[in-house]
Amino acid sequence: MKISTFYLAPLCVALSFIVSCSSDSSDGEIDKPILTGDIGDIENIQIFPINHPLNKDISNSPVDANSNLILSNIGLNKGLFPDFGSGEYQGAPIGIPYVSVDGSQLKVPITFGANSYGDESDKGPFPIPLDAPIEGNGVGDSHVISVDVENGMLYELYNTSQVGSGFEVSSAAVFDLNKVEFRPDGWTSADAAGLPILPLLVRYPEVEKGEIDHPIRFTINRSKIYEGYVHPARHLVSGNTGDELLPFGGRLRLKADYDISGFSKTNQIILTAMKKYGLMLADVGSDMFITGAPHEKWDNDDLKKLLQVTLDNFEVIELGDISLRN
Repeated sequence: MKISTFYLAPLCVALSFIVSCSSDSSDGEIDKPILTGDIGDIENIQIFPINHPLNKDISNSPVDANSNLILSNIGLNKGLFPDFGSGEYQGAPIGIPYVSVDGSQLKVPITFGANSYGDESDKGPFPIPLDAPIEGNGVGDSHVISVDVENGMLYELYNTSQVGSGFEVSSAAVFDLNKVEFRPDGWTSADAAGLPILPLLVRYPEVEKGEIDHPIRFTINRSKIYEGYVHPARHLVSGNTGDELLPFGGRLRLKADYDISGFSKTNQIILTAMKKYGLMLADVGSDMFITGAPHEKWDNDDLKKLLQVTLDNFEVIELGDISLRN
């Protein structure tokens, strides 16, 4: 059995200036994940079929009628905050952790604690090593993510503690990376929006390959989130309604004419993804925090320069129908 581990981290980043499964469609199924190299490298498998919404190129998608209103409400002067990097913050790696395993990984039991979302969760057992990294070392959201790269399956936990021979959690979600498949309508996942986390993370091996080919996960304050969700999100957070608010699953796109030539190659790859695939609202948190996986090769000083990219350089992609039930 071969295991590869990558560490993501807590919600607040260790940069010097810091403040503060049911299927809707069977279209596009593939028989096996596409493997091109090291079994432990998730960048060598196809993460969802090409026609999955999380693989959609939105370069030419129309702008929402309330785009300016929504962006102004979030704050046009807000810069992008990279909630990932190298090193540690408060003793934990910076980002959300994940581990990759093969088909021989032992499956362990999953139990649900008090006040959990067990009725909206997949029940396990899951192939997760008992020493899998827990986000923030168990402080905060405490996500655990395991990818079975041999079978193309993704397992994600929220509010996780390693207990006995398994894990105690508040929610658990399984995603078949070989299918166009979503959570049941109204169900949460390990993320508040009912979305998978791993496919929306900025991961350094993607940068090494020269392309990020998916939307990037981001957060905003709860007061700025619409009490609803748009496809492919499946879950809402209670709060407010109004034309100035953005629902879970909403996408922002960096404007095509925004000049990225002055940024490093690494940041150009990240910003190019924002022009092609956008940012996707996935959870409640600090305004314009973008989420990624920790890696020792990230240059934190270079990532800080993303703060120069302010929200007035984005536009909201047409939202379409907003679902209002949980």
